[in-house]
Amino acid sequence: MTQTVAQLLVEYLEARGVDHIFGLCGHTNIAVLAALEKSSIRFVNTRHEQIAAHAADGYARASRKTGVVLSHLGPGLTNAATGVANAALDSIPMVVIAGDVPSHYYGKHPHQEVNMHADASQFEIYRPFVKRAWRVERPDHLPEIVDKAFHLAESGRPGPVLISVPMDIFSAEARSTLFDRVKANASAYQKPSIDDTTARTIVKTLLSARKPVMYVGGGILLADAAQELRDFADHLGIPVAHSLMGKGALPDDHPLTLGMTGFWGTKYINDSCRNADYVLALGTRFCEADCSSWEGEYTFNMPPTKLIHIDIDPSELGRNYPVEIGVIADLKQALTVLNRVARELLPQPRGNESLRQEIAAYRKQFKSNNAAAEASAQFPMRPERILADVRAVLPRDAFITTDVGWNKNGVGQQFPIYEPGTILTPGGYATMGFGAPAALGAKIARPDRVVVSLVGDGGFGQNPAVLASAVEQNAAVVWVVMNNLAFGTIAGLEKAHFGTTFGTVFRHNDQPYSPNFAAVAKAYGVDSVRIESADQFKSALEHAVSCGKPYLLDVIMENAPVPTAGHWNIMDIYSPGRKVSHVST
Repeated sequence: MTQTVAQLLVEYLEARGVDHIFGLCGHTNIAVLAALEKSSIRFVNTRHEQIAAHAADGYARASRKTGVVLSHLGPGLTNAATGVANAALDSIPMVVIAGDVPSHYYGKHPHQEVNMHADASQFEIYRPFVKRAWRVERPDHLPEIVDKAFHLAESGRPGPVLISVPMDIFSAEARSTLFDRVKANASAYQKPSIDDTTARTIVKTLLSARKPVMYVGGGILLADAAQELRDFADHLGIPVAHSLMGKGALPDDHPLTLGMTGFWGTKYINDSCRNADYVLALGTRFCEADCSSWEGEYTFNMPPTKLIHIDIDPSELGRNYPVEIGVIADLKQALTVLNRVARELLPQPRGNESLRQEIAAYRKQFKSNNAAAEASAQFPMRPERILADVRAVLPRDAFITTDVGWNKNGVGQQFPIYEPGTILTPGGYATMGFGAPAALGAKIARPDRVVVSLVGDGGFGQNPAVLASAVEQNAAVVWVVMNNLAFGTIAGLEKAHFGTTFGTVFRHNDQPYSPNFAAVAKAYGVDSVRIESADQFKSALEHAVSCGKPYLLDVIMENAPVPTAGHWNIMDIYSPGRKVSHVST
């Protein structure tokens, strides 16, 4: 019996447990779409490939499964590239399957091919940001490539891969046994752990340390190791600071959670890390903004602080700071061993009550400092009031997506996250346009959970067509457009350093301008409201969350800067020696 290669591919994806594919049609991939129609896999049709990639990214984060994208060649691939690169820099597993030019048209420059430097080389566009890019040359090569692709996307440090398939190969006839050998392969491989000797050395070092701090990144969440982290912190009584991507790994109301470090961190958090004698780093790249541009006077000062670093990716060890102990391991496996060894060496947990009281006092003071802004009745609304009202309305396990600007940096600093993995934010690539479609993917992955996207007007304006997909999928996402009529963070920087907001604020006839996003949403068939007072917002959000349908709130907001206590050396590039940061516009 024979079937098309596209049909056999879809059967393999079903057997592998793929239940959603995000994408957009093109003449090179319709054989796959035809095969999907009769499968158990749900195809999420989007109006732009960047939406598809971001939605698959959000789906992967919320479901802890690999996101799958179906793309067309040429403009389809380049449209999706930003979303795929965002997934790469945040270590999100993704498999991109793209149609390609017919194999018998090599060298003829067929329709929509990118081939300025080599024939049949469109897949090379993705090489800088995927773990591997394949071009399939024969039907019998596809099974092994697809199987390798999923394993590579999910293994080690996760990330996206690309499989580019000439359209004639999708339509080729092949025996039904084509994928039998790879279907017998294990769907997942065992991950590396840590030996007992190394674990004892680490635990003994931390127990004898004067002022140890744990510093966690997004790798904890990717490894599904939040509970193991919590057990280890509780038993040893060590405070936990986190990067932007590590937010929520330990709940923000846990008595040992310090908070986010770096440029948008607070002085107390940054000083706690800077003054530590030992830092145990888990699953972090020590990114620039999280580390105050790696300048020792602000966040981390290594040395003299000594570093123990555990990560699945060996290239991260010793890259930005020298390590005293470097360990290549899966964090869930490593923390399981560390917890066992810690209980052998220290049978009773170390309470560290004085530190817990110190952290509680710091939180109380920080909350007090924000109290007036969180209660402010001014309109346009204070961003702190928006975040406070959102947190008051949402259940503890709601998923939040952010974009960039106040809704990312302010959320990282001020918005409590209580369940690990429930904040989805574009960290490494800081991609404007991520938040709105990522929320669609998260809601499709977890229809039982409340999903709210906090997104700026600049970010939402990038991909408003996500609303059409939400209507088609009956995905009850709530979008809160924090609308400051500007690319607000950049406007604040330009105003502070150059005295102008040219090119960063939205104006028409020399007046502030914004599309009516509520009206835009209604045109797509999405219920919406444009908020007209601060006191209206909370009740409107409660209604949006409870109605069980896609909903958008357009909230005019003051463009006030996120408070910064750390450092980012772009400020010194703009204004050497002036110690200038952001200002309100």
